Amino acid sequence: MGNGLRRARIGTTLTFILAGIFSGTVAVRLPALTEKLELSEGQLGVALLASGIGALVSMQAARPLMRRMGSRGILTAAAPSCAATLALVGAAPSYPLLLVATSLFGVTFGLLDVAMNAQGSAVEAGYGRPLLSGMHAGWCFGAIVSGILGFAAIRLGLTLTPHLIAVGLASIPAAFALIPTFLADPPPAEEDGGSRRGLPRVVYVLGVVVFAAFTLEGMVADWNGLYLRDILGSPEEVAALGYPLFVTGMLAGRLAGDRLRARYGARAHLTASGVATVIAFAVVVTAPAVAVVLPVLLLAGLAIAPVIPFALSLAGGADPAQSGPAIAQTATIGYAGLLLGPVIIGFLADATSLRVAMAFGLILGVLIAAMSRLLPGDTPERPVPDEIPEESQAR
Repeated sequence: MGNGLRRARIGTTLTFILAGIFSGTVAVRLPALTEKLELSEGQLGVALLASGIGALVSMQAARPLMRRMGSRGILTAAAPSCAATLALVGAAPSYPLLLVATSLFGVTFGLLDVAMNAQGSAVEAGYGRPLLSGMHAGWCFGAIVSGILGFAAIRLGLTLTPHLIAVGLASIPAAFALIPTFLADPPPAEEDGGSRRGLPRVVYVLGVVVFAAFTLEGMVADWNGLYLRDILGSPEEVAALGYPLFVTGMLAGRLAGDRLRARYGARAHLTASGVATVIAFAVVVTAPAVAVVLPVLLLAGLAIAPVIPFALSLAGGADPAQSGPAIAQTATIGYAGLLLGPVIIGFLADATSLRVAMAFGLILGVLIAAMSRLLPGDTPERPVPDEIPEESQAR
């Protein structure tokens, strides 16, 4: 079992890397997508909304699917399918077909996201110590790789369509190669009634925390390139560096996250992340030049890094008999941030300016800090209980 656990840990981390490449490739070429199809900020927001709706629907479906197929079964189908739909996004020749392609990409990516986190939670349980933050660092690494490749593609004059098609088609065999590494999911226990029992209330609080974090990540992924280019006047190749810098900060934070959680607990770390996020976005929206914003994006990534892996890990441990469904529910609530975030920013930008719209990040940072105070303290010796303490509920 030791070798199997190590193989599953490596395979799951590589799956996170692949997912980071998928999402990062789309993010760094969004300015090129707006030019290819001559999209307004509102139209881009709707296209991103279509992807968010697809992810939200598939994540809600993942809760019963997780009980029936397990995370390994879902990953077997979702990972190669997500690679294929990335190629479809690049190939879309018109705005209506782009909406279809982004919807399909959202569906497959939503299933991939839930299943790889559930697989990571199973590996974490097998090791008996926090590991999910390090696996999420793999996603950051993949996003950084996609940013570097995107920067190189822009410099070489490679257009959006061949870039996304090449990444998508090259990723299909890589996705299939990872399938044998995954742990088989244990059969559901019939005697404990876990499949019929309601989820712990803390799962929904964690969902709100993930909602805010996903919205923040989506804001940076989807809009920072346009913000740097259109508001601060940077060239496209410089604007393409904003997202990789943000993700580099996330990578550093997530590599250290498991050790910091073991030492300080998740609740204190999540509260500090919310406060630091407020400070970072206050600088971003008041900065006069791109030279100020780029290093602050690195710090913003460092601040937001632990929120999603910590919250999903806590959800998976809230009721071990329902770990997969709990992660699916938390992720579903969280992905509503990716559903609403692009729309909010797009319409705020249309109504005011993109600079004003990006100030929404301050509100989200406050939300993370406030909701984290409702969580029970946790350490490796004291896992998160099934319910929120009465004193926390009173606040």
